[in-house]
Amino acid sequence: MAAAAAEEGRLKLLGFWSSPFVLRTRYALNLKGIPYTNVEEDLFGAKSELLLAANPAHGGKVPALLLPDGRSVSESLIIVEYLDEAFPGTPPRLLPSDPHRRATARFWAAHVDGALLPAWIPLYGGSTAEERVEAARRVVGVLETFEGVLRRGDCCSSGEEEEGGFGFFGGDSVGLVDVVLGGFIGWLRASEAMCGVKTIEDGSRTPLLAAWAERFAALEGVREILPEVGRLVEYNQMKRALRGLPFLPPHQQQ
Repeated sequence: MAAAAAEEGRLKLLGFWSSPFVLRTRYALNLKGIPYTNVEEDLFGAKSELLLAANPAHGGKVPALLLPDGRSVSESLIIVEYLDEAFPGTPPRLLPSDPHRRATARFWAAHVDGALLPAWIPLYGGSTAEERVEAARRVVGVLETFEGVLRRGDCCSSGEEEEGGFGFFGGDSVGLVDVVLGGFIGWLRASEAMCGVKTIEDGSRTPLLAAWAERFAALEGVREILPEVGRLVEYNQMKRALRGLPFLPPHQQQ
């Protein structure tokens, strides 16, 4: 089971290509240059014994990180922090050294799952086009909060302010909030194709965040695995059909 990972002598990540939680974990691994084996799980059939053993508390949720000694780490936020602590000599450091800024980064990283995720879920699985549009508008409202976080540099490693905001939430380089929010970039980009409303690419309401998304998506280690919008839209339609949700065609540009 989980001990099988030790055979390769390296980290093994169990995940699924479209999951924003798996993506944030892969971004952390890639950006820090940590060698690992990526294993795509079949989430539509029987979950693997390896996954069930790695995350029994949640019935085999992805992602799960298997260590070379057979132990495992589950839950994406916990995995990302584990990687930063277990590999302190491999930059970038995702968490600031200052205790208050570190706590602030953790707060806003948790806010992604606490506020953005529930706002986004009806966009993904809404029963009507109107429900999707309303969800997208709520998503933009949450993203406006992160626009302010980026502008103020609440989570950056240093306390120095930069005119016009920071390049990343971590300051000059990526930090915890960058990889956590970055996991949603593909799905947020897909919102326009799904319901006609721009979310993270709305430069009129969140110009700094729109520029950040482009900057983060272009990073080596991110761009290679960032899902394409068309593929995400097709996957969403397939998942909706499996759940018995009404068919909602992709938004057609006027």
